[in-house]
Amino acid sequence: TAYLHFNPNVQRVLDNVATEVRPLQRKGIKVVLSVLGNHQGAGFANFPSRQAASAFAKQLSDAVTKYGLDGIDFDDEYAKYGTNGTGGPNSSSFVHLVTALRANLPDKIISLYNIGPSASRLSYGGIDVSSKLDYAWNPYYGTWQVPRIALPKSKLSPAAVEIGRTSQSTSAGLARRTVREGYGVYLTYNLDGTDRSADVSAFTRELYGSDAVYTP
Repeated sequence: TAYLHFNPNVQRVLDNVATEVRPLQRKGIKVVLSVLGNHQGAGFANFPSRQAASAFAKQLSDAVTKYGLDGIDFDDEYAKYGTNGTGGPNSSSFVHLVTALRANLPDKIISLYNIGPSASRLSYGGIDVSSKLDYAWNPYYGTWQVPRIALPKSKLSPAAVEIGRTSQSTSAGLARRTVREGYGVYLTYNLDGTDRSADVSAFTRELYGSDAVYTP
């Protein structure tokens, strides 16, 4: 039986939404819960039935409601399908999961890292859940890859950078291409608590025409 578990860092954030999340939301920033596997065989792609997928979707939507979040991001990594006697990926699982979650959260964000078995299993039984997604991202940092998902350019991020590890020249080049080719999203990862203003400015200059400012 799949269950939603928060590691200590995530739980700390959720226990302190008033100071960790609400200030961001007041600025218009959307805060979603990114969910991924935990090396135990349970993943988005191997629910054995619609009922099992729907039960997990309810756990996700309950968490969004309880903590006042803005949606769910799916990242199908680290499941280790087949471990502990679990089944391998099947064609219906992720479709049932997203369909149930969209029914539970009609006005919230559902997004997808374009990686893992779920990302290639978006259609089943005449249902294509691409239209139920709000955004899709390239998960490979420092690269340009357009997610092959039927969403408008405004909802796709072909660019992905890891702040502090992707070079500033690469970040800038990917940002220029994002603007030039008309895509609406630019994915960044791993903004820590140190002064990363130079790294961030490398792409904000291209995207917004302004530098980023670090305020301790």
